[in-house]
Amino acid sequence: MKKNENAQAAAKENTATQTFSMKVDVKIGSIRPTGSIRATASVNLNDCFAIRNVKIIDSSKGLFVAMPSYKAGNGEYKDICFPVTAAFRQQLNDAVLNAYHQVNQSQAPTHDDLPFDSPERTNGMQMG
Repeated sequence: MKKNENAQAAAKENTATQTFSMKVDVKIGSIRPTGSIRATASVNLNDCFAIRNVKIIDSSKGLFVAMPSYKAGNGEYKDICFPVTAAFRQQLNDAVLNAYHQVNQSQAPTHDDLPFDSPERTNGMQMG
């Protein structure tokens, strides 16, 4: 019996310290140029688990990722789902914020979006 307990304890310890790579796919649903909520996102983990209504929030300390939550009876907000380890929290936050920055940068106005041609442009060539 003692051997079995030791084997179970060793297996638990190995599982707790084992790290693995999680595939994190992020789709930015909407970007808001003003207000504290800058965007919402959907996250798909290992093509097995989806999280909707992830928010990118702009605070005085910068952008951060807020998981879907509900308001408890005492007025506090509680996350519905959340990363369990600090390492995965960092991976998830990085993936969401990187996706936000990519989409946000691609929506920035370019010279082609301006209502007039700048004088530097001639024959479809742009000087740098």
